[in-house]
Amino acid sequence: MSDGIHGMVPREKMSKGARKIRDIYDRKPNAPFYMCEFGYYSMERWRKEGKLSKDNPGGDWWKDYCYIAELCGFDEPGIHCLGRLGWTEAAFYPAFEEKVIEDRGDYELVQDYAGRKVLFFKGRRNGFMPEYDDHPVKDMKTWEENCRWRLDPKTPGRFTGLEKSMEEAREAAGKGMIISQQVIGGYMYLRSLIGPLELLYKFHDDPGLIHACMETWLELADAVIEKHQQYVTIDELFIAEDICYNHGPLISPDMIREFLFPYYQQLISNIKRRQPDKGRHLYFHVDTDGYCVPIIPLYMELGMDAMSPFEAAAGCDVVKIGRQYPHIIMKGGIDKRVLAQGKEAIDRHLDYILPAMRRRGGYYPTCDHGVPEEVSFEDYLYFRKRCLEYAD
Repeated sequence: MSDGIHGMVPREKMSKGARKIRDIYDRKPNAPFYMCEFGYYSMERWRKEGKLSKDNPGGDWWKDYCYIAELCGFDEPGIHCLGRLGWTEAAFYPAFEEKVIEDRGDYELVQDYAGRKVLFFKGRRNGFMPEYDDHPVKDMKTWEENCRWRLDPKTPGRFTGLEKSMEEAREAAGKGMIISQQVIGGYMYLRSLIGPLELLYKFHDDPGLIHACMETWLELADAVIEKHQQYVTIDELFIAEDICYNHGPLISPDMIREFLFPYYQQLISNIKRRQPDKGRHLYFHVDTDGYCVPIIPLYMELGMDAMSPFEAAAGCDVVKIGRQYPHIIMKGGIDKRVLAQGKEAIDRHLDYILPAMRRRGGYYPTCDHGVPEEVSFEDYLYFRKRCLEYAD
């Protein structure tokens, strides 16, 4: 049955966005680029400067995005994302109570919804890197008391709204769109529970705690995805990992293999076994900032197909990496710093990347992170106009 669930939709019945993104995922050389963006930190500046839609006096983010998308010639959606499994924080249900713990003049110490104690500018929560003062898991006792029960897949209310969201997913599948199950990756999950520095000690001093946390990660991810697979075939497992910094991975390959890979392998195996369309390829997509090159062969051991966003400031050159690993689907790699340097710098950068990656295939251009506020609206539009030259 060619309904997008039990069998692939014929190409002529796919939406235009689905056809374009599937050509990218099939790594077709010279396939037109799919047009979209990673994200924006620049919206507030552009709105203050009067660059965004005048029909959005309330500053609704989605309306501003749609206005930009129309100006920039973004493609209609080709990927439909399934959630319920966290992204940069664990998928707690219920979440922690958000509350101000301490007033520090220009700053305030806040408990966020992930149970962390975070130092924010007073009255401001976004657009900068906050300072984390404490995390909810310190040992097995605090793991059980603070967090484990919040990750129980059987908690009443966790699947509220499932039927409606799955109806939307089935409709997307019927258009041939890639159904992408997004989930917080194991390293990002552990870091949000324990803290980036403390976590490094726990790998050595308390491996039992790490495995207990990861067993719960697997239990929840598997239960949620099993629910979703009762309605659709999953095309892609997309993990938000953020496991690299500007010189390479934050933990060793041996730690990655010991503490993360067994749970990834089991989840991937379970997803494949349950697929309504048994012949469908399951793409495995890893999202990480930093210098990702050292972990590419590592994650290839699990069959990694795609990676993003290739942070240029950390030394990620998508042209060179694309030549070294021609089978990997790539998204990102446009240096956010160059977008703030004017049209000549943008031209030099794009003339190096876009022709080479169009010939290669399996790539679509976005900023290598959210577009920063230093980028002017005019220069951003210029960048996107240049990308459109390769979009047809």
